[in-house]
Amino acid sequence: MKTTKLILAGGFLGAGKTTLLWYAAQKLMRKGLRVGLITNDQAPELVDSKLLFLNDMHVLEVSGSCFCCNFNGFTKAIREMQKEADVDVIIAEPVGSCTDLSATIMQPLKEFWNRELHIAPLSVLADPNRLDSMLNGGNAGLHPDAAYIYRKQLEESDIILINKTDLLTTEELNRLKLRTAQVFPAATIFEISAIVGNGVEQWLDDVLSRRDAGKQIVEIDYDIYANGEAILGWLNGTVIIKGENTDWDVFTHKFLASLSSEFDKQRHSVGHVKVIFENGKKFIVGNIVGTANAFSLRGSVGQSNLIRLTINARVEISPEKLDDIVRKTLESLTIDKYVTDILAWKYLQPERPQPTYRFTKVL
Repeated sequence: MKTTKLILAGGFLGAGKTTLLWYAAQKLMRKGLRVGLITNDQAPELVDSKLLFLNDMHVLEVSGSCFCCNFNGFTKAIREMQKEADVDVIIAEPVGSCTDLSATIMQPLKEFWNRELHIAPLSVLADPNRLDSMLNGGNAGLHPDAAYIYRKQLEESDIILINKTDLLTTEELNRLKLRTAQVFPAATIFEISAIVGNGVEQWLDDVLSRRDAGKQIVEIDYDIYANGEAILGWLNGTVIIKGENTDWDVFTHKFLASLSSEFDKQRHSVGHVKVIFENGKKFIVGNIVGTANAFSLRGSVGQSNLIRLTINARVEISPEKLDDIVRKTLESLTIDKYVTDILAWKYLQPERPQPTYRFTKVL
């Protein structure tokens, strides 16, 4: 079996990991390389997986637990990608609320898979607003224990990707890069905009050529880590909406605006909310990160009598309350006009992380 390059691209919720996967895969495929993508979540029905699949990517999903707590599930997906798709490069996206990846994923891969994989440095994406808050001693708009996870992600990274640089002035970006390099001197700093592709090729050139993966292991307080994940309520759901002919682009905007406003009104910090509305091969994707009306839309589905909605929400709130808000918001837009058919719906609180392996030394 040929050796496959494995790139792990982590980062906190809302950092732009899936957008980076899509753009990076496009770049690599244009060079003639076969690319596989592996997504990860605590529950099935991922917006990320659907989005990548609709863009004709080779996608596998490891759901039910994170890569570190289901290392065998992760490596099974790697093996399947190698066997079924004969890929040259695999890009894997771990759960956004996970850390300790060097000890629990990078080192075990180097120990058990070093003949089958060329393991790239651990890359961690950072939203510039959250990063700036963190560097200035804040909590990035998060509960302190959730902010602890974010900080540890940055500490253990081999590469920090400052994403969404299209939203920054040159002066803001230079100041942020300098401060990031001062606080995290062990990491290589790249500036990228995954949404438009700036800097992605330079990052790919670097990770594809390097072999210094997982250069450091950080100390992790698993009590704080577990509470930081448990602070977040998680909801994944898929719903078919049928009824009168509707402009679903307008509907998507109303849905996200209503959700964002409700979370803000009740003072619930949003990790991220992702939605995808599908109409055949046409789709529109929406994201909420942060405070009210801080959402974005991409794509278009136009008008039809039927749509498929998938939603993934991670919010600092109990799962039950999150479920209530999402259901009532959807109901307020569909009552008396549409019939909704729930295909899948799960809300939960992540269990305490129990890694399959945890190495204490860098290999």
